[in-house]
Amino acid sequence: MLKQHMLKSPAGSRHRKKRVGRGIGSGHGVYSTKGVKGQKARTGGKSEMRPGFEGGQLPLIKRLPTKRGFHNPFRVVYAEVNVSRLETAFANGAEITPDTLVKTRVVRNLRKPIKVLGEGDLTKALTVTAHKFTASARQKIEAAGGKAVEVAS
Repeated sequence: MLKQHMLKSPAGSRHRKKRVGRGIGSGHGVYSTKGVKGQKARTGGKSEMRPGFEGGQLPLIKRLPTKRGFHNPFRVVYAEVNVSRLETAFANGAEITPDTLVKTRVVRNLRKPIKVLGEGDLTKALTVTAHKFTASARQKIEAAGGKAVEVAS
């Protein structure tokens, strides 16, 4: 059975700390591996420097621009389409879907969900299918005799 007094550390794992500054013959005398003068050569010189200290030069952490504000990771960015754009791009009675908006180049692609905004006037009766509508856009589409159909994104 193994007992505590029988435990031994592996050979070479324990050794004495090198004593520097104990005479020329030791090989580490005179400057004691610290170089010549300067803050780091003095007693307590290294321990009194804070992390990131650059000898009085403005530290990197202070030279970099700071990030400010708040970034909402849940924010949804929409591809916005105004009602006036639908007026010019489509004929009366047209059925507008996200695919037709891409084909007519009203929006570039379908990576972002589409939101219809109420900017401008609408005189044509259009059936618009999109992910979101502003209240004014919905009102203008329905006032012109069309329908605003919301699709889940």
